[in-house]
Amino acid sequence: MAYSRVNLYSSGPDRENDLPRGRAGLAPGAAPAGRPSSDGQFDRALNDLAALSYALLDTLDEAEILGLAMDHVEAVGAYRAEAGFVERGGGLIPAPANGRNHPSAVDRRVRELAGQDGPVTVPDRPWGRALGLRGLQRLHGYLVVTSDSEPTETERFLLSTLVRYTAAAMSLAFAHRRLSDQAVELHRVREERLALQRQLISVVAEQRYQRAVHTLITDVAATGGGEEAVTRALHGLTGLPALVEDRFGRLRSWCGPSRPDPYPEPDPVRQDEMLHAVAREAGPVRMGDRLLTLVRPHGEILGVLALIDAEGEADEHTVLALENAATSLALELGHMRDLAEVELGLRRELADDLLAGTDTASAYARSEAIGHDLHRSHYIVVVQWSKRTVDDSFAETVGRAAAAQGMRSLLTRRSDHVVLVADARPRVRALYEALTVETGTHSGAIGVSAPCDSPNGIPRGYQEAQRALEVRRQSREGYGTTFFDELGLYRILGPGNNYQQLEAFVHEWIGQLIEYDSRHHATMVDTLTRYFDCGGNYEETAASLAIHRSTLRYRLQRIRDISGNDLANVEDRLNLQVATRVWKIVLGGSG
Repeated sequence: MAYSRVNLYSSGPDRENDLPRGRAGLAPGAAPAGRPSSDGQFDRALNDLAALSYALLDTLDEAEILGLAMDHVEAVGAYRAEAGFVERGGGLIPAPANGRNHPSAVDRRVRELAGQDGPVTVPDRPWGRALGLRGLQRLHGYLVVTSDSEPTETERFLLSTLVRYTAAAMSLAFAHRRLSDQAVELHRVREERLALQRQLISVVAEQRYQRAVHTLITDVAATGGGEEAVTRALHGLTGLPALVEDRFGRLRSWCGPSRPDPYPEPDPVRQDEMLHAVAREAGPVRMGDRLLTLVRPHGEILGVLALIDAEGEADEHTVLALENAATSLALELGHMRDLAEVELGLRRELADDLLAGTDTASAYARSEAIGHDLHRSHYIVVVQWSKRTVDDSFAETVGRAAAAQGMRSLLTRRSDHVVLVADARPRVRALYEALTVETGTHSGAIGVSAPCDSPNGIPRGYQEAQRALEVRRQSREGYGTTFFDELGLYRILGPGNNYQQLEAFVHEWIGQLIEYDSRHHATMVDTLTRYFDCGGNYEETAASLAIHRSTLRYRLQRIRDISGNDLANVEDRLNLQVATRVWKIVLGGSG
């Protein structure tokens, strides 16, 4: 390594001859002038400097190197180290040595030199110099020395050597520090790069997972798979059992192991509390062994999507999959809800028109459009429940209960009751019992019409169902189901009964006898009427008909066979007597 020359006397680089380069500048065989005077002393001084150079080069702290040099200044001549400065961050920092504080004037003078060598004035010290400690490309510091007399040639040479050794050691220390700093910086950069790489890999993996989740859930929704497809996809993504419940807590879909059988019946109060608790939070909420979120397009809660996570294994990827599935399911259920509302509106409109009476051809066409077979015999079912407002919610409850009984129907509602135009006769107590479970109370009544074979008969069926409901409400046991075709005499009692109802009653009880008389020119209906007019007395009846008693017995037996009614049964006997009276008085005995 080469070092720049140090000028002990000049204030700039133009006085190069002031600093000898070595013993080559002396006459052959002559010792340097001045102190030390002998070659032995000079050689010892050089040896000391050589030994010092090893110590300087072994030291890797620039301040310590400068301190060693300042400690050995007096060994190379009648010098004293006044101050030392180390370059740090573009500035000069004083390096304390020998326990001596240098005058402030020295500090100012060194900074004025701006990297050049130059004289320094110190009180009581006739000679003083600030010597720059330079490397190849930079200044490492300053060594300020003074003397009480002008240095000899030898002393100047030795001081120059000490400066060079010190500058070389400081250059080495600086290079080592720079390499060390670079190594630390390189290590830091490498660590940062590795961290960024790991972060980038994580981000890429996260983005890929997000895309995979979004793509899968979107594809499921696009294919119209509905709840089953969404829960199946969510289970596949997370490995956890996935389920969908409606807003009332009833299971709609489950995918995965450990499905409860039977599924627990929801508690309405606890269900509402749960919905409100989850609605207050942003994102999925853990409740017990479930991680769940609401399915609510446009703010309306349509259901709950949940994962069974008993071991608490769910991570941010699980939450992401659940949120994406909930978004997809919300869109699907919202779309289905919109379609259902449109269809419900069409079905209610058709039901209203059928109850009021409408064109048959139009009714058939409209029913086919909404997927309802109106060609089958239908029953009109009227449902009324005490202490329940007849709103859309109650109408949905009735429709859900009817569907659970296998009844396909058109549904509408009035101010105080719900009406079903059903394609099947309800079982005696099944619909009523299902509604008691749905509503939580037995305080309801159901009226069912006789079968309607065409749309034209539905308005009459509606009146029959209302009549059956009225009879049930007025009876001692005001709750339950009543069928119009089982009312008997009650079908024609009470206000609002018309001629058609009377005819239907007569036809039901003695219609077969009327037809028999018409075909065979017989008098079965007249015989039965006379029998009742005579209070069931055989002698009086036979006399009034001018026939033998045995003939009367034969006719009465034929009446039993033809009508299928038992005259000994009190209810049959009453209905037959009323029917003959209506036939004779109201209908004028007309066939």
